Amino acid sequence: MAVGKDEILNALAKVRSPNGAPLTGEKVLSDIVVTDGKVFFSITVDAAAVKAWEPVRAQAEAAVKAVPGVISALVALTAERAAGAGRGPQPAHQAAGHSHAPGHQHAPGHNHAPAKQASSAATGIPGVEAIIAVASGKGGVGKSTTAVNLALGLAALGLKVGLLDADIYGPSIPKLLAIKEKPETIGGTRLKPIERYGLKVMSIGFLIDEETPMIWRGPMVMSALTQMLREVEWGQLDVMVVDMPPGTGDAQLTMAQQVPLKGAVIVSTPQDLALIDARRGVAMFKRVNVPVLGVVENMSYFVCPECGTTSELFGHGGARHEAERQGVAFLGEVPLHMTIREKSDAGLPVVATEPDGPHAKIYRDIAARVLQQIKGGPARTAPKIVIEA
Repeated sequence: MAVGKDEILNALAKVRSPNGAPLTGEKVLSDIVVTDGKVFFSITVDAAAVKAWEPVRAQAEAAVKAVPGVISALVALTAERAAGAGRGPQPAHQAAGHSHAPGHQHAPGHNHAPAKQASSAATGIPGVEAIIAVASGKGGVGKSTTAVNLALGLAALGLKVGLLDADIYGPSIPKLLAIKEKPETIGGTRLKPIERYGLKVMSIGFLIDEETPMIWRGPMVMSALTQMLREVEWGQLDVMVVDMPPGTGDAQLTMAQQVPLKGAVIVSTPQDLALIDARRGVAMFKRVNVPVLGVVENMSYFVCPECGTTSELFGHGGARHEAERQGVAFLGEVPLHMTIREKSDAGLPVVATEPDGPHAKIYRDIAARVLQQIKGGPARTAPKIVIEA
């Protein structure tokens, strides 16, 4: 019989809060998501009480994992500041809430206080030589399609490649690779990535129903990313490509803190509005000491499938100009073409299914330039993170 919310709540009722009351009676639990034996929820407490509640979080996670039928559990501790409370400097571990990885720190909301420098305890993932992030300042620019075909392009160059879908709120990789199966567990504690077209792939989309809304607070996002980085049996990889969510928020900071990123690829369309957001993305990665490997101009031009006429629907060359302005590499132009769209929607990425076509060549050329940037870059340790106090 499949495990349900009632069984989870019964288990949590046996866990005691710092006050000695049953956890289920403390009004601190979020909605509990149970999907195919995988359980997700958060515990929300006042920021000042985080230290006292961390053992409760650990006990709750252990209690849920012990429920028959539960394959895995993710319990995040979310810290909230009481209304009207001051925003003086806090120790990073109190401001952050919970993280599975030691040394994890969360960047509180921006304010005008001076920035402090904090060192990161980020370490690499065993067996993974290099990790690169594919990011965009805004959604809808084709970032995930670029990430998939970039990963396949790197694999076509003879590398062992993994693909991590870190877009927690809108995971697209299952659709783009037509993956419907669930990942297997190894020893009940680690997940085995799904293999497709020679890539090792992991996505939060594998663990939840397609229509389940991801209404998660920042610390829960960070916990989910940490688990997908640290609790997946990635094996030996030359490169891991990470499809980031759009914007410059918790997920980006988590990646910068959790692993020593080799660099970031920024995807943008040519028009000014998208370039403004791309500029923010470049600035964010520079601020957390992550090299920007370059900029890709997606939907650079439209090719009519009937007559072959080229039209610049969103302008042209804006991303190249922005890359030059920012002093970073320009990696290439990808057209807005029906073949790329149709193949992506069908889960048949062009680099894998039409390797001799012109679009596959574009992505392979971009991959070659990214690889050149990786090989040419200096050896890096974990980046320093700027935390706004």
